[in-house]
Amino acid sequence: MPGRMAPRASQVQATHPSIHMQQPRPAHLLFLSLLGLALCGAARAADAPASEPARPAGWRISGFGTLGVVHNSEHEADYTSSVLKSNGAGASRHWSADVDSRLGMQLDATLAKRWSAVLQVVSEQGMDNTYRPRIEWANVKYQVTPELALRAGRIALPIFLTADYRKVGYAYPWVRPPVESYNVLPVTSSDGVDATLRWSLGPVRNASQVLYGHSAVTLVEPLHVYGRAGIGISNTSDWGALSMRVNAVSAEISSNIGSDLFDGFNRLGPAGQALSRRYALDHERITLASIGINYDPGTWFVMAEAGRTNSDSFLGSTRSAYVSAGWRWRTLTPYATWAHVRAAGSTMEQGLPTAGLPPTLAPAVGALNAGLNALLATIPQQTSAAVGLRWDLRTDMALKVQYDRVTPHDGSRGTLINLTPRFQSGRPAHVASVALDFVY
Repeated sequence: MPGRMAPRASQVQATHPSIHMQQPRPAHLLFLSLLGLALCGAARAADAPASEPARPAGWRISGFGTLGVVHNSEHEADYTSSVLKSNGAGASRHWSADVDSRLGMQLDATLAKRWSAVLQVVSEQGMDNTYRPRIEWANVKYQVTPELALRAGRIALPIFLTADYRKVGYAYPWVRPPVESYNVLPVTSSDGVDATLRWSLGPVRNASQVLYGHSAVTLVEPLHVYGRAGIGISNTSDWGALSMRVNAVSAEISSNIGSDLFDGFNRLGPAGQALSRRYALDHERITLASIGINYDPGTWFVMAEAGRTNSDSFLGSTRSAYVSAGWRWRTLTPYATWAHVRAAGSTMEQGLPTAGLPPTLAPAVGALNAGLNALLATIPQQTSAAVGLRWDLRTDMALKVQYDRVTPHDGSRGTLINLTPRFQSGRPAHVASVALDFVY
């Protein structure tokens, strides 16, 4: 991987839209995981023929973490690594340790020649402003053949180059992945099933994955988002120092975000109902597609990703991209990144005309129009440039410093949160970050 000494995705797993995942109760997930492990254990005898003795059962615990602090020059909004966080650096406080800090632990179990399981728990700031641990992965894997594997449970979504180690800061060169690209899909896992087939075409090694799943998502009670019938497909191709990943995910999304607003429009006749149907998030299919390329011959690296989202709702459609490059010299890796996200459609809506309305009704209609445009203003439009330095203190620990110049534009707040009334789109924010990443 681009970061010095960074493990590959398979090694990380072995050692390793604004929405916040609402998970099924941990007790239920733990019960299902343990049940799966028990079934795997019961299947061992039948699984391995006499000529192929089963591997002995084994357990291994590993972990990872980031201790970070961030300063933001913009005092009228918070900079954060994910829109799933409660606050960040800026408006809430000038310095914040919540932007990047996290701790994760992983339990890997091998119960038979073909059966294994993984349980990963991550603690980081959520939208409830707590560090309540969350189950990131909890799945059972069956290795049908050396090339084909099946999994069931909570599985990482197959999106972006860092999909298999997105929470492991040590595995990538930056303090954090570029928010302009990665915040278009802040949810990192789903509950369902997947299949991965490894195959070769000449010197090119491929891993093709298909996934089906769902997720329940919440902001702050009682607001929620539900994703149903999620379908994902991904293919990773490796050819020497070159790696390329192509992904697509689609899901049917429903939410009560803005429900009072859209109820108001529905009461205003056919014109208002048409606006409600156009923008409400009610069984709307959202699609995300991306492509990423990483060239890493060892002493330097260059990587880039481009993606697009399509949604017929207030979430809008976006186009995003970034390019990053770095050079390794002994234990030091200086790097630079440029990133951009923009809306692919209109972020303003004229709404219902207020001219000619009764004086008692016109202000209410105007407020509904303003509320709708406030929702559309959350569609991110932002450009950033970053430079940083990674220092590998040892083989399992890296210190990073990074400076970002972040500019929301075109009336958008970009990826910033917790805006004050004095916030001005188009004004650059200067963000300084220090992070200590480690694995154990």
